[in-house]
Amino acid sequence: MIELLAPAGDLERLKVAILYGANAVYIGGKKFSLRARASNFGLKDIKEGCEFAHSHGAKVYVTMNIVPHDSDFEGLEDYLLALDSFEVDGIIVTSLKIAEVAKRLTPRIERHLSTQFSVSNSQTIEFLRKWGFSRFVLAREVGLEQIRQIRTKTDADLEVFIHGGMCVSYSGRCMLSNHMTNRDANRGGCAHSCRWNYSLFLNGKALNIDDVFFSMGSRDLCAVSALPELIKLGVKSLKIEGRMKSIYYIATVVRGYRMLIDDCLKNHGNFDVSKYKEEISKAENRATGTGFLFHKPGVNEQVYNNEELMPTKEFIGMVLDYDPITQTATVQERNYFEIGDEVEFFGPKSENRRMIIREMGDENNIPLAAARHALQIVKLKVDFSVSPGDMIRKAPGTKR
Repeated sequence: MIELLAPAGDLERLKVAILYGANAVYIGGKKFSLRARASNFGLKDIKEGCEFAHSHGAKVYVTMNIVPHDSDFEGLEDYLLALDSFEVDGIIVTSLKIAEVAKRLTPRIERHLSTQFSVSNSQTIEFLRKWGFSRFVLAREVGLEQIRQIRTKTDADLEVFIHGGMCVSYSGRCMLSNHMTNRDANRGGCAHSCRWNYSLFLNGKALNIDDVFFSMGSRDLCAVSALPELIKLGVKSLKIEGRMKSIYYIATVVRGYRMLIDDCLKNHGNFDVSKYKEEISKAENRATGTGFLFHKPGVNEQVYNNEELMPTKEFIGMVLDYDPITQTATVQERNYFEIGDEVEFFGPKSENRRMIIREMGDENNIPLAAARHALQIVKLKVDFSVSPGDMIRKAPGTKR
């Protein structure tokens, strides 16, 4: 079975990811995780997340992928025992010492080697299998041809990133944030200094023209066009990056890749992938590229300014309930919308469906011309069936 692995920054996003088609999620706890600024999970939330995932036939992996200093080992054994009691399916680690302790103390929990270890060849994989690793998250600098070579020399489970942020450094091994902000990128504190705007100077004179700045950021990864080949190569897990992304992003991207994977398995890659790329792009707020999958990325795979970094406002609401008799949807508003807007509903089990908003009111059925307040409860007249958990966005191409 090919696994679609999704990120989850909190319980809400975990549930959305699974409901929208993820076979597994990866989450971070309050300690040992590289996303210190994500909401992250306390032990109670990890337990609840595992119960929800397992009830839906999905798995939970916990990231323990920091590069630890001596002080970071405090509480490690108690933490691992707690994860074992919650029936966590696996941990994602960089440190061989953490892996060794986990193998001894909690042998039931799978150990996955993080992309932070930069595994890029079969010999390293075979060597590290002796440490009890059952899966290897390949370095993001590995291309399809290299994956093909690795696959012919090892039968170990491979995991490959297919979507999300790329690091300007080699698989996240960056010290720029440490030097510029005293926030350790390898212990959960990356400030994304590479995405800042920089001026270039020559002999004391700024070379910037028309306020165009230099940055070192890479375009985000989108592996839609490579996915059929990754499946043919026998990659076990296809991984989406983004534990700090919104529920709308998670729902849209996971759903898009779920449909693509299912179509690929059904039709053996004989179909047009462009519609899936278009669907997934509805959640993007950064330009994307194919990373290292087909070739070494060139100048067109870089981001030189922040003009395309503005967050999308397409996500306007989530369905809470639907009354088929009155054809009324109860919606929780997330971004501004008004009478006359063309919107698109989508859900885990439904096709995209569009309508123009002709009639709406507040939770007391008092007519509204616009939904202006975040989390406002709105009643919408919808002449087709929708379900709780379905999302609403501005129809693509709609301008305001």
